[in-house]
Amino acid sequence: MTESFLQYVWQHQMIGKELSTTDGQPVVVLRPGELNHDAGPDFFNARLTIDGVEWVGNVEVHLHSSDWNTHHHSRDQRYNNIILHVVYEHDCEVVLENGLHPMTLELRRFMHPSLVKNYESLVLPKGGDDIPCFRRFSQVSSFVISSFLDRLVVERIESKTEVVHRLLEESNGNWEQTCYWLIAHYWGGKVNAIPFEMLAKSVDYRLLARWKGDVLRLEAILIGQAGFLEGPLVDDYPLQLQTDYHALKSGVGLVPLDNYIWRFHCLRPNSFPTIRISQFASLMVQSSNLFGTLLSKTNVKELENVFDCRATEYWDNHYRIDQESSNSSVKRVGKALADSLIINAWVPLLFAYGTLHGQQQYKDQAIGLLQQLAPEKNNIIRRWQEAGASPENAAQTQALIQLSNNYCGIRRCLECRIGYHIIKSIK
Repeated sequence: MTESFLQYVWQHQMIGKELSTTDGQPVVVLRPGELNHDAGPDFFNARLTIDGVEWVGNVEVHLHSSDWNTHHHSRDQRYNNIILHVVYEHDCEVVLENGLHPMTLELRRFMHPSLVKNYESLVLPKGGDDIPCFRRFSQVSSFVISSFLDRLVVERIESKTEVVHRLLEESNGNWEQTCYWLIAHYWGGKVNAIPFEMLAKSVDYRLLARWKGDVLRLEAILIGQAGFLEGPLVDDYPLQLQTDYHALKSGVGLVPLDNYIWRFHCLRPNSFPTIRISQFASLMVQSSNLFGTLLSKTNVKELENVFDCRATEYWDNHYRIDQESSNSSVKRVGKALADSLIINAWVPLLFAYGTLHGQQQYKDQAIGLLQQLAPEKNNIIRRWQEAGASPENAAQTQALIQLSNNYCGIRRCLECRIGYHIIKSIK
């Protein structure tokens, strides 16, 4: 048991109604007070009646009365306004700095045994127990779960907007450039996200905008900057890209990246960086104003159409330069990557735009896009489904990911509405 748990019990009044001090005076809690997260008493501005007399002041919570002395509160004037000392176990009398004795309430006399048992079942680690409430999740009402997930999806988006703010600051408030960098980051998938962002930052988006409509020139710039056009080449198409790239490179001061930063290992061939870069070039062909284009799209289908880009024909039977494949197929982005771009890049960007411009409709639209998307499939979501969750859309799966990463994984059960209902349940 921890002091924070006792503070939780007092804050939420998970105790009986007929309370009394250790010397038998009846206590009625009119207001438990405001939890203090800084130095000083645990609760400010509590309002109680003790033996019929109304008191307004502060409340201090300890596991044992003797903790008062251990923490040297008897020498601290900030504790002179304590109207009640709330402890789990009363093991000694204490004195305020002004010489008076605070009245004491011993919690263990008024707490149901299930409270401690429920709390410990959640916060005490168990082997492989990645979801503390795994066995009891299905006991919580669907209304409680759904309303908490509504809050968590906003938390999830807000946490993702941190990278938007970082890129926005780096671009001096340029939304178009921020969008270009962020889309590029997620275009590379988890494996090549950083190299793709490096690639985008190595080429000014305005240079690409200059060649809007010329996929050959755009592909030459991007594949050349990625470092794949250095050295001798054989096939006609990459030779043409190399010629165009070298003609541009000196004129605009381009410096290619080292191609060893790109990862091919453990990727499906359709996700190779060479394929993705060609597809990204096709995205840049569509518009010189990517952010404005995306901002004009109000539903998932329209956004998927923007991202539904194909690699140029050379890549129909190639995955690497100068290495022909026996299988021929059109290399399109596909729905999975398009939806990932919407979830991880566009939704946070749109939400941040709405926040910084004070336009709620864009924040609502961002959440609405997640609600239009099918629930994601990954190990975290499968685990929640085993626990009894039935997410209906990507908004709820994003919320469950937030719950796993920011609550369950670090045992923040006391800050979780699901944990609250499990702890207070009496069996």
